Amino acid sequence: METADATFDLRAVLGRLGLCAADEALAVEPLAGGVSSDIVRVDLPGRSLCVKRALPRLKVAADWQVPVARSAHEAEWLRVAAGVRPDAVPALLGYDAPSGALAMQWLPPERYPVWKALLRAGRCDPGVAARVGGAVAAIHAATAGDPAIAARFDTGALFHALRLDPYLLATAARHPSLAPRLRALAALTASTRRALVHGDVSPKNLLVGPDGPVLLDAECAWYGDPAFDAAFCLNHLLLKALWIPTAREGLRACFAAFERAWLDGARWEPRAGLAARTAALLPALMLARVDGKSPVEYLTDERDRDRVRRFAAPRIVTLPATPAEVADAWHDALAAAAGGDRVVPGGRSADAGDRTDDPGRPRP
Repeated sequence: METADATFDLRAVLGRLGLCAADEALAVEPLAGGVSSDIVRVDLPGRSLCVKRALPRLKVAADWQVPVARSAHEAEWLRVAAGVRPDAVPALLGYDAPSGALAMQWLPPERYPVWKALLRAGRCDPGVAARVGGAVAAIHAATAGDPAIAARFDTGALFHALRLDPYLLATAARHPSLAPRLRALAALTASTRRALVHGDVSPKNLLVGPDGPVLLDAECAWYGDPAFDAAFCLNHLLLKALWIPTAREGLRACFAAFERAWLDGARWEPRAGLAARTAALLPALMLARVDGKSPVEYLTDERDRDRVRRFAAPRIVTLPATPAEVADAWHDALAAAAGGDRVVPGGRSADAGDRTDDPGRPRP
């Protein structure tokens, strides 16, 4: 029975949660792919489950240390979200406070593929994107303006450490000319408290199950600005259009479907202001995934990174009004540059990096 930390007694954790008897056979398979946690599949007689434990230092090149107490907030997010959309989250089997470990339902990969892997293979289904947007909006809408939820997720310091600092503020340090705008955007996001935010709505954290999408990894859970969740996901659909040239039209359709479904479900505030905050975050997050503490692993060529910088920088200053405005401009820019890209089999440009999707992505 092995985990990445030899001091972690998995059997003791499962025993405290009432999930494993002292004499019960137990097999453990470490799962790769995450940067913030150790995750294992546990096989017991007649059943399997997933155990996740947050790491104090994230597995990225930059020195990024975050309190492990975020596991408790993830457990709380799963409880709240299950009360809104039980089909859209894995079942929480237990949270062990002494170790900071979560035990969750195991969802087999043959029935619950990772959305990122499907997109990488060119399987860009707008219907899936719409259901993701709808599920995220439902959780936002159900928790908006709820003082009890706000008190349970008063986690602004954690959100700052996990999102605002490594993305917006770290990028500001790399781009002095954009620093005032990026810092102002971080301050606005931090001060906007409207609904329960997941904080990491990324295709790598979404499984496409037989009953719809399943959201994972809510370590950044915070009662704050729901625009962040939408912008975080939409940003990935923009950047992947640079990574997977042959899937650009499909990714564009997924962007539009998510945006429409999410805004249609946004009953908590006027649509125009919400769309504007989402649009303002989009180019900032694009730049952050190139020059922040957690760059996307698939944009390895400096020419691609420069393309993102040239596109994002002026729009951080000019403040687009809607996410669609950013997407249209991005795809127009990609189309204009397409003559200089040579596409190779598999869907990426010849000068793109060779990093593939993370097939070992852990899952509950």
